[in-house]
Amino acid sequence: MNRRQRRMIGHGAIVTLMALVAGFGLTMSLVGGFEIFPGNILPFELPGDSRAWARTHAGGLMNGMLVIVVALVMFAMRIDGDLERRLYWMLIGTGYANTIFYWGGLFSQTRAITFGDNRFGETNIAGVLGFAPALIFSFVTCAAFFMIIRHAFRDIPGESSPSFRDKNKDE
Repeated sequence: MNRRQRRMIGHGAIVTLMALVAGFGLTMSLVGGFEIFPGNILPFELPGDSRAWARTHAGGLMNGMLVIVVALVMFAMRIDGDLERRLYWMLIGTGYANTIFYWGGLFSQTRAITFGDNRFGETNIAGVLGFAPALIFSFVTCAAFFMIIRHAFRDIPGESSPSFRDKNKDE
């Protein structure tokens, strides 16, 4: 495993850690505060509803794991050179862009899915800041996976792939 792949795993872990923090927010949102000791809750309200905290928690976990898994795939497929450099920034950017999206959606009535008002409510700066990077990186992520697909199905000189006949010769 090379330096870029290790760094991707590190960035994926940062995104995952941010999602785990959102899990604490989810718990406090559901409980209505923080349990100091069993049966004694310090009551307070967090911004956003419990469903938004759940999306921020679960979405962040998935995005962190996405970055980590692609780093492992790059290692397993021996992706290097220009493709590795492109996938490196594309996937790290995706992880952080989607993290900003989920956190922006937490603090926006619009769920950060439009620049303007939508059926969920009025827009605010959190919604706009959450939507913009997610919109850009939704296309970047599709391009990254197209590159991975192309690499996965290309023939590599010197790499042998057994044919159907070769497999049956052993039987």
